Amino acid sequence: MSGRKGTTDLAKLLDELRGIATTHKPRLVALQQAADAIRKAGEYRWVGLYDVLPEVGLAANLVYSGPGAPEYPTFPISKGLTGAAISSKRTINVGDVTADSRYLTAFGSTRSEIIVPLFNALGDQVVGTLDVESEQPHAFDVETQAFLESCAEAIRPLWSA
Repeated sequence: MSGRKGTTDLAKLLDELRGIATTHKPRLVALQQAADAIRKAGEYRWVGLYDVLPEVGLAANLVYSGPGAPEYPTFPISKGLTGAAISSKRTINVGDVTADSRYLTAFGSTRSEIIVPLFNALGDQVVGTLDVESEQPHAFDVETQAFLESCAEAIRPLWSA
């Protein structure tokens, strides 16, 4: 995380995210709250949450928190860094997107991006993704990646509809 929060702060955020994920609010409202909470906690420039729709072969942006909508709100699940996270079923952390041919430009100023897959309840299928972007190169260290993976696990119930 860019702000290097303490363990207590991280635990509070994860508790907040778990609460959001089990709320009785409409799904998009809960997803927006989650994206906003993650963005604020990490002081990230942009956070997006996506559905993975294998039946139509698309990833679709549900909500975002940041300066603007993604340039590609829907795109084939085989494309981009998101496609790599879906097919590999693991986090994709790219420190310099300008050097990665898989990158689909969302904002011209993005220098690093991390895509965390969200799995179904059985843990065998990617049903969504958490996408975080930064203007800083190599913005997402190992600690930040672990933090974002914990956030993804906390909000996973929002994909269990």
